[in-house]
Amino acid sequence: MNPVTIRLLNQQLIAPQFSTPTEVIRYMGAMQAQEYRMMRWAVAMRTQKPSHKAFKQAFDEGQIIRLHLMRGTWQLVSAEDYWSMIDLFAPKAIAVTKGWMSSNKISIPADELMRVRDILVRTAADKRSVTKDDFVLALTEKGLKMDGHRLSYHIRIAEMAGILCSGDLQPMKATYALAADKVKSTVKMDKDEALAYYTRQYFQSRQPATLEDFVWWSGLNISDCRKGIALLGDYIHVERYRGRDFYMTDDCRTRGFRKGTFLLIPPYDEYLIGYKSRDIVLPQEHRHRAHNNSGIFQPVIAYDGKICGNWSPFKEYCQASFFEEGFESLDVSEAWQSYNSYRNK
Repeated sequence: MNPVTIRLLNQQLIAPQFSTPTEVIRYMGAMQAQEYRMMRWAVAMRTQKPSHKAFKQAFDEGQIIRLHLMRGTWQLVSAEDYWSMIDLFAPKAIAVTKGWMSSNKISIPADELMRVRDILVRTAADKRSVTKDDFVLALTEKGLKMDGHRLSYHIRIAEMAGILCSGDLQPMKATYALAADKVKSTVKMDKDEALAYYTRQYFQSRQPATLEDFVWWSGLNISDCRKGIALLGDYIHVERYRGRDFYMTDDCRTRGFRKGTFLLIPPYDEYLIGYKSRDIVLPQEHRHRAHNNSGIFQPVIAYDGKICGNWSPFKEYCQASFFEEGFESLDVSEAWQSYNSYRNK
């Protein structure tokens, strides 16, 4: 087993199989969307013919939804999966978020929560797509003033409750809309059905991966994650690699890898953040070059799947630096051209 090439193929970073952003996101289950501009490149890398216009259209039409969900962090999910993901993942994510609030000495009483939520809902209903500044203005008009940190928690809880989701795509600012208006209702799944479905999505798109990786990514209890794997039955099997058990599906992609490929990977990309243990592709001694202990991720360069350097996505010209020896003489211009042509469309 070569886990690096298998991950590249099944993450759609080599020989992508999908033609639209919505297809990519549904296949991936959920994609980290922490960096508002870079989330688009993360999807584009996995699309056969990436298009800014196609992403914006899908986002504005509600085919792609951005919200706080797994682990209480930003995610991109498909509209088809939105409501069932809220049911399965939000309860644990809300508990995690309340833990963060407690550690930051922030307490939101029930009466405040409902009063603020009513204002958020009315504001979003009136304008269809609103910014955080619009919420601040609406609260001020009602005599409510609060710092941005506290308001962010109100918005985040409303997202995880299925009240708010993303509005129209703007270049730099997050927007919000009423989920009931933006996302069509879907057939409700029971818990086991949803657990099996999203377990399958995770492993088919991130294999080979461990149980611990799935627990990390999903934010679910380990017992639920074990159950999700068991529900897949013979579709999933274990392969031993370097003393660890990795799960793989029976339809795993293993063909299509092309050697000599550089990838300019955005910060918070699923290629790293989708796993608890990242040593398969990232040497332990260079871990700090990709992310710190506070969960801040950097843009990284991969060569044939191995993380070997950093790059600067917002510069006019390609700026690449390598922390692995032997790469300085190699040419990353093709990867930069792909990125630059996409961002300048």
